[in-house]
Formats: sequence, structure tokens, C-alpha cells
Amino acid sequence: MAWERKVSRTVRVRNEQTVGRLSHLLLAISDAGGAVGDIRMLSETSRHVVRDITIYTDDLGQFEAVLEAMRLNEGTVVTDVRDEVLELHLKGKIAIRSRYPIDSLATLRKVYTPGVAEVCLKIAKDPSMARTYTSTCHMVAIVTDGTAVLGLGDIGPLAGMPVMEGKAMLMESLVGLSGIPILLSTRDTDKIVETIANIAQTFAAIQLEDISAPRCFEIEQRLQQRLDIPVMHDDQHGTAVVTTAALIVASRQTGMYLSGAKIGQIGLGAAGFATASMIMRLTGNPVWGADLNPEALKRLETAGGRASNLREIMANCDIVIATTGVSGLIKPEMVRKGQIILALSNPSPEIDPEVALQQGAVFAADGKSVNNVLGFPGILRGAVDANAPRITNEMLLAAAQTLADLTPPGELVPNALDKKVHRAVARAVAQKAIDQGIARADYVPYVEE
Repeated sequence: MAWERKVSRTVRVRNEQTVGRLSHLLLAISDAGGAVGDIRMLSETSRHVVRDITIYTDDLGQFEAVLEAMRLNEGTVVTDVRDEVLELHLKGKIAIRSRYPIDSLATLRKVYTPGVAEVCLKIAKDPSMARTYTSTCHMVAIVTDGTAVLGLGDIGPLAGMPVMEGKAMLMESLVGLSGIPILLSTRDTDKIVETIANIAQTFAAIQLEDISAPRCFEIEQRLQQRLDIPVMHDDQHGTAVVTTAALIVASRQTGMYLSGAKIGQIGLGAAGFATASMIMRLTGNPVWGADLNPEALKRLETAGGRASNLREIMANCDIVIATTGVSGLIKPEMVRKGQIILALSNPSPEIDPEVALQQGAVFAADGKSVNNVLGFPGILRGAVDANAPRITNEMLLAAAQTLADLTPPGELVPNALDKKVHRAVARAVAQKAIDQGIARADYVPYVEE
């Protein structure tokens, strides 16, 4: 499908106004290996039609072949080629805006001097007033050192900035939080912890992002011990919440009871280990784990899991979750009849879901469906609303259960852009904090302004 392709370009063409000209062009695109998305007609005369056509391909080389086929198509002139993804990123995707217009001297005196001094003194006398009278109540630091960006790996913090901006956009648009990207030019664990701790007063929560394992485990743990605001490594817990929700839904659809199933986790990095840990808390049973890193296997065993390997898991487990980043790792012949398989690596899964189903899997899905955007906005919003000092395992499980309960029939997870889902997750997380006695007195549920 088009949205699965890696390269997207918009090509402007001028076609002769003759019957069949567009269909011939679309056929040429398809024959060259391209997929067509949007087609927008811009102008039409008795002689020509000008259109923008969005083309998807697997790589740039394939796109060049498609472009050449379009140029060679009779009656077609290519007039422009645009990269709309790059255009959308021009000057960045986020900005800080004033909530109030400064349109008079009276307003200026209220928001700045001399009026602001009164607010400063109030906070100096009672620091808790900052939550009421400053933006810290809705600001979240999105912090990265750029060592594990998407599936791109260690590309550095500056190259990871577009991802941080995207996270901030999702926080703001889905749950009204103000995400502030923080890029750290160090990989030293002590320096990262110290830096974040020193700026933490600015924020209501800290989201760690794209920090490689195993450092991410220690950084999160040390920060949460040191700070009295929530700290969450999204690559661990956001992914684990959405994966667990998908697994609950899959088990309901197939009639497989999680408590009685053997569950295997292939890949024990940040996402894999957190997912295995959450599933063990949910079921009370050990998860079988496979990883090339002996330290990762030891970490799983310490958490109550069982060290295993790829072939043993595929041969014995009823449910298999894979988060390795290795395309095609699970061979078709490894699949057993009746298995549930979630091959979650993006953009290319460990096994194509259709292949797994053909080999006898009762349920199969890939990472295009299981996206952590369903998790982190609502989890952070709920924790911030409850003014909780940390995000507990029970709060994360409440988020996963809410997502599973809100999943429409026939789907694996809810619509990631449905704001009602994110509000429900936020309320479930906040309610769990209240139930656990860690919510502070000023809890107010999130209501969109």
C-alpha cells in the first residue's frame, strides 16, 4: 500500500486534454514500481490539464525510475517535483506563542512589569503556586541524546530534532501539553542525569526519547528517584502500553487466554524489555525472551523472565512479540498453526503479517498498527493532571486496559487521532494515581480548551 512506502514526492504534470491520457500515465507509474496517492487537479483548459500527483516508492532510485517513466509518457510534461515532507519541516514544526495579545500598555503592565513582580513574590513565598500561576503545569521536556532515533540508530541529537518536534506537536494537539525539545550533546549518563535534574523545575514531567539501551534504564531510574515529577522513557513504556493493549485485543478476538498462554519476546532492548515486564505483571507468568546481548537476557531473568532463543520461542510459544529491528528475522517455516504474532519493527517487520497468516498464525500484525502515539500523550496528561510525582506500573496498565476497551470491533487498537481516546487514557491514569494515594490535592481532569 502507498502509506507503507518510504519515499514520497509530489509531481506536477501537464497532460494533453485527451481521453485516456491520465489512465496511461497512472499505468506508467505503476509499471515503474510507484504507488499513487493524492491526485489534485489545479487547472483545466480545452488543451491541457495540470495536476499534482503524489508518488510513493521504496527508495530514491525507484522514484527516479518512476519520474523517468512519467517524462516518457506520451502527452505528459513534468513541470515540477516537490518534497512536501521537507516543505512541511521548513523553519520547524513547532513554536511558542503568547496566550494573550499584548495590545495595550495596560496589558503590558499586567504580563510584565510592574504587575509580574507580585506573582513572583507569591511563588517565592510558596513554590507550589508556580503550578497555578506559570506554564510549568503543562510543560513537558522531551529529552534526547540522539543515540537511538527511530530505526535510524545513533544519528545524534540535532538530527533527532524533527522527531522531538513531532512528539511536541502530538502532545499539544491531542492532549494540550506543551512539549519542549531538549537536545543533549553528551552521552555520559551522569551528565545527562545532572543536566535534566538541573532544569526540571521548568517542567511538569520529563519524557526521555530515543536514548539507547541499556543507558536508558539507568537514566530513567536515577531521575525518577531524584525528582518529584513524572519521568517516562517513551520508547520503553509508551511502546509497552500500546503493545499490551494490542495483545489484549488480539487475545479477545482469538479466544486465547493470556494467563494460560506461553508468551515470547524476541528482542530485549528498551521496547522489548519494557513490554515483557508489563506482560509479566499482567499475567503473573514468566515471558520467554531472546536477545543477542547476554546482559539483556540477565536483565530479563532478574525481572522474572526466562532466557531463551528465537527458534525455541517460535517452537513453543503461543504468542510471539518481536521488536528487533531485523527485517525478515522470523522465517515462514518457523510459524506454528494457531500462534499470535506481533512483528513490530518499523518500517520492515520481522515477518510480514500476511505471510504469517498464510503459514497458520491465527492473528498477525506489524508495527504500523501498534504506534506509541496512542500511549504517551494520555499517560503524561493523566500523570500531570493528577500532579503525581511518578508514573507507576499500575498507571501504565490502566492505560493499556483503557486502550484495549476502546478498540472498535475488528480493529487492533483505537484510532490514534481520536482525542476522546487520549482523554480517556488520561483520566484512567489519573484515577489510578488517586486510587494509589499518590495524586496531590489539586487534581482536575483534562478538558480541551
